[in-house]
Amino acid sequence: MPASPSTARALNDRLALRLLQQEGPLTAGQLKQLTGLSRPTVADLVDRLTAAGLITVVGESGEQRRGPNARLYGIVAGRAHLAALDVRTEGVLVLVSDLLGRVLAEESAPIGGDTGTGLAVERAVAAVERAVKEAAAVGEPPREGVPAWGRLHTVGIGAPGLIDPATGDLRDSAGLPAWHRSLVAALQDRLPGARVTVENETNLAALAEQREGAARDRDTFVLLWLGHGVGAAVVLDGTLRRGASGGTGEIGFLPVPGTSVLPSATDCDGGFHSLAGAAAVVALAAECGLPVPGAPDGPGAARVVEAAAARASAADERFLGALADRIAVGAASVAAVLDPGCVVLGGEVGRAGGAALAGLVGERLRRMSPLATEVRASGLGGAAVLRGALLTARDRAQDDLFAPAER
Repeated sequence: MPASPSTARALNDRLALRLLQQEGPLTAGQLKQLTGLSRPTVADLVDRLTAAGLITVVGESGEQRRGPNARLYGIVAGRAHLAALDVRTEGVLVLVSDLLGRVLAEESAPIGGDTGTGLAVERAVAAVERAVKEAAAVGEPPREGVPAWGRLHTVGIGAPGLIDPATGDLRDSAGLPAWHRSLVAALQDRLPGARVTVENETNLAALAEQREGAARDRDTFVLLWLGHGVGAAVVLDGTLRRGASGGTGEIGFLPVPGTSVLPSATDCDGGFHSLAGAAAVVALAAECGLPVPGAPDGPGAARVVEAAAARASAADERFLGALADRIAVGAASVAAVLDPGCVVLGGEVGRAGGAALAGLVGERLRRMSPLATEVRASGLGGAAVLRGALLTARDRAQDDLFAPAER
């Protein structure tokens, strides 16, 4: 059945707005050419979107042209602000952007492991509030009587742990700070009117790599997260897959050769985590005679790998080769089940190893698997989770705002 006039208008509006987002400011003539719509239809949607406060005239196209046909229309980026959070075990990173993703403010809040839940949540929320207020000072200030967060539309949070696919809530996970689960409710309370969503950090990193990083040319790939723990994000045919319980990619529990015990339902010791988690990486470096940090966490393991790749001594090469052997075991298991064609190494350790570690893993994977699987280093470095959180927040805000009310 043909679409109703109101449905057709909504579809045309969204198409035009997406083009303005992707291509930048456009004239009505360029919108007509790119959308294939008639001149009267384009004129109507331009009037409608302008009246809704979603687009505005931002200039003219070419010095030789004047008048209505030369007007360049762009999205009103300041109509809404977005916040993105990368929630770590040791603190939180925050950025706030406009509707087009231009970063307006950044903040961070370190949180020690001995910090109580209430104080940890307060520090994290305070960092968000500081960033939101700083962003509000960029461009036009909020109207009198409107709080600084009045333009904040959506907050996207990336955190370690499982997300319940039915509720979207962060589930209890062993080894993660209690303040992680309390943060979402606190933000919803302190930032009234803003939509707060949470997603697994590895999934967000994969979305960012797909849109802006190492997997831009891939509809199917797996991001292998190597940090304090290990995990994976699975993108098949352009869609992120979460599984029945949200646990797709929990490869820390994957039984693998080279460990002394098997993992259990409550403990991933004995699984792939025991081969490639941060503590295992630091212990492997010590076995190879390399200097190691006192804390075998993700940042500590990353420093060991980065230093080894930079020095490239015989001991360093022996360590990186042994680490690549271990990572390839997990990558081969993923390849055998999913045949993704591409594995991206992310997380602190994956990023620290860069192209050198990816190349070593790729060599071993070619010997272990008959399925052609390219191994790539992350293209976004430490910004992947924040970028993924921001992209997700932007998509959800635009889904809401890019649907003008009927006039």
